Amino acid sequence: MTSPRRTTGPDQLPGSPLVPQRRPALRALPGQAEVDLPRSQEGSHPQRLLTSLLGDYWHGRREHLPSAALVALLADFDVTTVGARAALSRLARRGVLESSRVGRNTYYGLTAQASTVVLENVHRLRAFGERHEPWDGRWTVAAFSLPEDLRDVRHAVRSRLRWLGFAPLYDGMWVSPRPVAEAARRAFAELGVLASTVLTTTVDARRSDPRPPMAAWDLTELRALYEDFVATNTPLRDRVRAGTVTGAEAVSARTALLATWRRFPSLDPDLPLDLLPERWPRRAARDLFAEICDGLGPPAAERFRDIIAETAPDLAHLASYQRVGG
Repeated sequence: MTSPRRTTGPDQLPGSPLVPQRRPALRALPGQAEVDLPRSQEGSHPQRLLTSLLGDYWHGRREHLPSAALVALLADFDVTTVGARAALSRLARRGVLESSRVGRNTYYGLTAQASTVVLENVHRLRAFGERHEPWDGRWTVAAFSLPEDLRDVRHAVRSRLRWLGFAPLYDGMWVSPRPVAEAARRAFAELGVLASTVLTTTVDARRSDPRPPMAAWDLTELRALYEDFVATNTPLRDRVRAGTVTGAEAVSARTALLATWRRFPSLDPDLPLDLLPERWPRRAARDLFAEICDGLGPPAAERFRDIIAETAPDLAHLASYQRVGG
């Protein structure tokens, strides 16, 4: 096949519901240029699906895939041809995809910047729930003040802080048990928040504060979310173990599972076990997630290859999947 010339452009299985999440613009990640990735939304949003599929099964590849293949991939999620092609065009305009042409055929791939951000997200998912080192007892505190009319900026600040692992102890005071002071300062600077301060401190456990730092997290709700994740997805794990999940089902279920799991790092910044009740369910949920996700990987990747092979047989073998387990 002739090498494309590159022109850079600006039925789920039961037990794996797509869960919406909010996250800030990903320019907040250290060392990364701004990339306007689609935010997760309720249902199978075509732009988000395309980004997720390329990031999962075409990660690190600079070869472009035929638009017809990407349209066919989205058909497994009941996305129409018109909807799929519209999603491709919009992602290219947003700088998430770049395009190339061979004759009359158009090919697409993630831009280098988008690929970097997607890989960072994968690393974040892989690391989540894997912290075992003792907590040093230090809290990061981020405080800020904004006029009421700057609602968009306020929302961006809150989203960015939650992405970094903070939670609101009070309206303008956020706390995190992790060493993220520099990241918070960088976020305030990038968002133009001048009335802000970030500090690191310890808290005397013997004091009976009316609102201690851990009050920023609703542990009852968080426990329920983990337990619901385990209960909802255990039947899917049983099917994976039995080998009864088809390739098309595997792609859909794995994509849904990843979307569901992505909400947890923003709700729980790997809270230290020293601060949590006994028998905390995060470890069980994480183990279940890793087993299902990695178990669905081979049939899902094979389905991806089969679809690519219909229009680009010389590229199909390059598809793979990202493991999240050890």
